[in-house]
Amino acid sequence: MTDYKSLKLIASSSPHIRSNEDTRSIMLDVIIALMPALVMGVYVFGWRALTSTLVSVASCVVWEWIYRKLLKKSCSVGDLSAVVTGILLAFVCPVQTPYWMLVIGAFFSIVLVKQLYGGIGCNFLNPALAGRAILLASYAGAMTNYVKVGEKAALIGSNADIVTAATPLAMMKGVDATGWETLTNTYTLGDMFIGRIGGSLGEVSALMLLLGGVYLLLRKVISWQIPVAYIATVAIICLISAPEGVSGVEYMAYNVFGGGLMLGAIFMATDYATSPVTKPGQLIFGIGCGLLTVLIRRFGSYPEGVCYSIMIMNCTTWLLDKYIRPTIYGALKKEKKEATK
Repeated sequence: MTDYKSLKLIASSSPHIRSNEDTRSIMLDVIIALMPALVMGVYVFGWRALTSTLVSVASCVVWEWIYRKLLKKSCSVGDLSAVVTGILLAFVCPVQTPYWMLVIGAFFSIVLVKQLYGGIGCNFLNPALAGRAILLASYAGAMTNYVKVGEKAALIGSNADIVTAATPLAMMKGVDATGWETLTNTYTLGDMFIGRIGGSLGEVSALMLLLGGVYLLLRKVISWQIPVAYIATVAIICLISAPEGVSGVEYMAYNVFGGGLMLGAIFMATDYATSPVTKPGQLIFGIGCGLLTVLIRRFGSYPEGVCYSIMIMNCTTWLLDKYIRPTIYGALKKEKKEATK
């Protein structure tokens, strides 16, 4: 007689699809895709970029291990999701952010935003962006000082004497024709694309972020809908709404390549847990992110809008998933209306 109690059965809804992919393999692909941007960050800002990333990653891993250990839950560190959160948290902070701030940001990202809601897949906000938002609200001065191009942040010790400079997005805030000329003389379009500009650690090089995005698309870790809809929306609005005396094409390019747009669109807005599951929902999600990003950049007091736009749209994911439902597997197209009820 078969001992059914000893069998390890997994019950799930049909249809059943076998795949070698798991959370760990997906997160490993994301880590690989982020490496070109990290290398560029080290090249632009010095070794402080690497140590900041390592501190952020270690903090996220330790906080996750401590939380699950205290609550007597299975250890989830091996799925590498905390590593990805740590890298992204470091990427959205200025390179000279004190190490202790990164530890605090990691606590909020992992414990309050991710684990308290049940762990990976249960959080409704992107953990790294939420951690950045909390740090920005708590330590605005440190989170808005960016290293000038050519300056290297100190590996250990104070960065108080480091030379800082306005980022391209800050210079674009309320820009007119004269200010635009100053911006383009300071940062060329090539500088914007390659990454010879100031900004957060991992957002400066659009080229390296695009390389990582292509890798994720080829590996089918992400789909094109959210990144394309997000970036295209920002590009189109900026093209048709350039300030008077400013080239629409140039204004569009500087907005697309500047700030955290590429990083957010490729690596954060596509987060499985906080983005819609359907393709139409993902397109709407990306368009919403793009609209909010431009609105915040143009009319808000803060020059960047990627962080808050993605988190706002994260809060609408449940609504998009509720009202944009896929056809039940096997249902005919003409029965789609009835099948989605």
